Amino acid sequence: MDKQTLRNLIKERKQQFCVDELIIQSVDVTQRLEQNKLFKFAHTVLLYYSMEDEVNTHGLVAALLHQGRRVLLPRVKDDQNLDIVPVTSGNSLLPQGKYHIMEPMGEPFTDYSDIDIAIVPGIAFTQDGKRLGRGKGYYDRLLVKMPSVYKMGVCFPFQIVKDIPTDENDILMDEVFV
Repeated sequence: MDKQTLRNLIKERKQQFCVDELIIQSVDVTQRLEQNKLFKFAHTVLLYYSMEDEVNTHGLVAALLHQGRRVLLPRVKDDQNLDIVPVTSGNSLLPQGKYHIMEPMGEPFTDYSDIDIAIVPGIAFTQDGKRLGRGKGYYDRLLVKMPSVYKMGVCFPFQIVKDIPTDENDILMDEVFV
């Protein structure tokens, strides 16, 4: 199955759930993630601020900030690249771009070696860490800059597939949480 066909399949699966059902499923995923030892002891966490069709991370961002951990969120820099920016409160997020994704304001964070873990969204994942994104390559171009960072994909159970076609630019996850 090619990447676009797989994206369409997952889109059909997601349409079987309303936003509230996805939020409930998100709680299960984020609770499992929070029990992970690497996550528990991570001081600097690259996360994402979820859209409606992704594992909801809004509460996770707030909890990490409350615990005094450094939270980094992506921000679209241009049509091919992401910056990452430290977040200090929910007030520093503003809707940006044509999809009105909540993005952080402030100076970019560039000390990639200081990031303990990266929590990465995707359209689909395999159990062995292959990831299918939305097709623009934003995360692949960002994650290649931080090869030593432990990468954790998060998704709903219906987003796990048997195989995903990959190429040399696709970055594998070290672990996938469902």
